[in-house]
Amino acid sequence: MKVKMLIGLLALLVLLSGTPVPAQMDDDIAKHASCKYCGMDRQKFAHSRMLVEYEDGTVTGTCSIHCTAIDLAVNIDKTPKLIRVGDYGTKKLIDAESAAWVIGGDKPGVMTKQAKWAFANKEDAAKFAKESGGTEASFDMAMEASFRDMYTDTKMIREKRKMMKQKMQPEQKP
Repeated sequence: MKVKMLIGLLALLVLLSGTPVPAQMDDDIAKHASCKYCGMDRQKFAHSRMLVEYEDGTVTGTCSIHCTAIDLAVNIDKTPKLIRVGDYGTKKLIDAESAAWVIGGDKPGVMTKQAKWAFANKEDAAKFAKESGGTEASFDMAMEASFRDMYTDTKMIREKRKMMKQKMQPEQKP
């Protein structure tokens, strides 16, 4: 009886402390179904999705590190408290700053020409880089690459959307 009460109290303390527990982490897609910046389905891109929690309590869900870079730039006066990313293999949210990252390779990126993937452990990142190419990196390196790629990636996205829009419109007769 005392053990059950102790476990209950500990669970309550964890919930009240704001520390995410697995059930809370899994519902990020339900709370942020689409990317705030591009509208992409975060469930479809669970392997690259990101979640930024700021010190002021606001939370932003994005589909990729590209859109997270946009969010961090737009919210320059807000301090991130926690940045999480989907593990490429398991799709579970992990701490982005302690994740092992791979930049580049032959797998198409999300919202970018130069892919940036996160892994919960270095072994998975090394295996991915060996099989698919790319360079092992830190979060800071991946974020810096995202900012360097921003102009060309944004230009690429605009061109793709323009082409899609043209395909959707019926041909006009003269």
